[in-house]
Amino acid sequence: MASSGLSRNRDFRLLFSGRCVSLLGDGIFLVALAWEAYTLSNAPTALSLLGIAMTVPLIGLLLFGGVISDRHRRRRVMLMADIVRAVLLALLAALAASGTLRLWQMMVMVAIYGGAQAFFDPASDAILPELVPASELAQANALEQVARPLALRLAGPALGGVLVGVLGLDVAFLADAATFVVSAATLWSMSSSVSVAPAAAGARLEHATEQLREGWSYVRRHVWLWGTFVSAAVAYLLFMGPVEVLVPFMVKHELHGSGVQLGLVLGAGGLGSVAAATVMIRSGLPSRSVTFIYVVWTLGTLAVAGYGLASAVWELMLASVAFNLLETAGTIVWATMKQRHVPGHMLGRVSSLDWLISIGLLPVSFALTAPLSAAFGVRATLIGAGVAGAAATLGGLMLPGMRGVDRRIGASPRAAVSPPASAPAGGAPAAQAS
Repeated sequence: MASSGLSRNRDFRLLFSGRCVSLLGDGIFLVALAWEAYTLSNAPTALSLLGIAMTVPLIGLLLFGGVISDRHRRRRVMLMADIVRAVLLALLAALAASGTLRLWQMMVMVAIYGGAQAFFDPASDAILPELVPASELAQANALEQVARPLALRLAGPALGGVLVGVLGLDVAFLADAATFVVSAATLWSMSSSVSVAPAAAGARLEHATEQLREGWSYVRRHVWLWGTFVSAAVAYLLFMGPVEVLVPFMVKHELHGSGVQLGLVLGAGGLGSVAAATVMIRSGLPSRSVTFIYVVWTLGTLAVAGYGLASAVWELMLASVAFNLLETAGTIVWATMKQRHVPGHMLGRVSSLDWLISIGLLPVSFALTAPLSAAFGVRATLIGAGVAGAAATLGGLMLPGMRGVDRRIGASPRAAVSPPASAPAGGAPAAQAS
């Protein structure tokens, strides 16, 4: 069976275990960052500013990160990004422990953090097919989508709530730094032969701009790629800022909850994602992949309105379950489609375009969230974001030729020699994160 093949694959086990530990730290970071932002300021503006500070360098460097991941050892790129983020979080922990941490310092730190992520994400997307046979990609993606919510949305936020509430913010940041050290150690331990980029040998004399043009030309020829990128970009503009900024605000200021309860809301979403991934492991991929992706992402985005309708923490938890369950189901199928049908030597660039276009309007979304919530109210903003975001997502399925992709891809062989591990254009950010 494919699953037993994965269990015997040493490099996959190292990559997977390191990602699990790192995602646990990311879950801690979600709670710590949001809680400190709303401790320093009672207005949604604080978390909006941190979101802008993180996403602007992330977006600005993604294309360069994609080229780097196609020209250099992807394992090494990921390793360096992990080390940079570990150092940043250690600095945040030191500032928090000394009582001198300020919002502007957090903005500088998360900006550098976002820049490091711009190199890590394309390389992470493109390295999995170097480790796993094509026949095992779907199982590997589904396995990650079981582990991701367990760590990022369940165990991580729960642990983050306890660390912030009991031991303090500095301990929470230091714990996250330690998880990046563990991730870096697992990458270091992988086989030295892993991750010679498919295009590295022939691309050294090419200019980066030529490589970017090649990647863009490939995306432009395939409606299932560019159409999904664009529909995700519009949907994220409409709902991502409100979700990321206003759900923690709802817990702390509207429902007068605690850091532990914020962790429970995020953790409930993790349970939904685990349920979806478990079903996908057992059932396999749907025959009409594109239609399936768009339907579940549309319904998942509509579930964002449930956050605005909630009058108790348990209702926020239900909305979180629905949102994450549906988003995860689509993300698994999307990641596998990219891995099977994008040429391996262009996977880093296509992935960076996916991230860039999909999240390109996130700074605008974060910037608009505070004034919109002030003008219309927190609840109305969340409800409107869910409804409008769902309409924008469904619009992608209506693009000419999009629904015909199911027939063409279903009948065609895999497009090239290697295929990524995460899935921006509709899944967890780079696609839909909260």
